[in-house]
Amino acid sequence: MQPVNKAVIFESGREEYAVSVQSVISIEKVEFINPIPHMPFYMRGVTKARGDLIPVIDFEAVLYNRTLAESEEARLLVVQTQALPIGFLVKEAKEIIDISPESLKQLGIAAYDKTKYFTGIASFSERLITIIDPDILVSSLEGIKDIQEYMKNTKASSV
Repeated sequence: MQPVNKAVIFESGREEYAVSVQSVISIEKVEFINPIPHMPFYMRGVTKARGDLIPVIDFEAVLYNRTLAESEEARLLVVQTQALPIGFLVKEAKEIIDISPESLKQLGIAAYDKTKYFTGIASFSERLITIIDPDILVSSLEGIKDIQEYMKNTKASSV
């Protein structure tokens, strides 16, 4: 498990999740997402963030198999992964916190093949926050190679 010092906390469903602040490029209000036909269920489309086209993954679709309802609190967490920069559409981006090594617990279900991206739990007195590794999450998504190829071709054709 990679050490997480500072993490961006966000909400999806009724749970809190975290990604290392080192992975986060920006947190954006959701302006417009351009849908792309024939993409996997979790893929909402593409949007522009800081001048770049970013594929948008609906976090609720990945975790709970349902689409995120539109709301004022919804945010786009733009994260750099090994594969490509990607936007996680989340219910709400809450805060940035320090996570001490003492508060981190190993997650017994991390060995489960479909949730290898859950790398641990930050345990605090009144809350539990599931730590997510965005690289593992993105690489585990079905069809991500096609999306990566599409983004590369789109970027090449716009130059």
